[in-house]
Amino acid sequence: MADLLTGFYFNVKITGIGSKDDMAFQEVTGIEKELKTDEVVCGGENRFKYKLPAGITSPNLVLKRGVSESISPLILWCKETLDTGSSLPILTKDIQVQLLNKEGECCLSWDFISAYPVKWSSSGLNSQEGNVFIETIEMAYQYFDISPSLT
Repeated sequence: MADLLTGFYFNVKITGIGSKDDMAFQEVTGIEKELKTDEVVCGGENRFKYKLPAGITSPNLVLKRGVSESISPLILWCKETLDTGSSLPILTKDIQVQLLNKEGECCLSWDFISAYPVKWSSSGLNSQEGNVFIETIEMAYQYFDISPSLT
């Protein structure tokens, strides 16, 4: 029986942002595809509805991580995109999420093509708790591919 992979050992790479410290995320969600369908009723035959494919949809890719004091190229890219509105062209980047095995080797990867930030948010501030301050970054993208590792 093959070893099952766990979901806690992964890494994230963003084209043009090379700092490993900047890519340490605690959670990645939104890795999902769904084939939408339209229901069609056939004239004269009311007992059946046919479901026809109507296109593939995916939610935004959501990245969560703790905030550090260092200057973050990722946050500079988010700021540049979100603060300029539509006055400048949006700079897109490719994002790769890799699921790693217990030896740290890539077993499965998801390549998000032409991604860009659409939302930045943070956890609340609470003087009664000592939790890590978390930021959440949502990315829209054109499409994504799933690739098993060839190693």
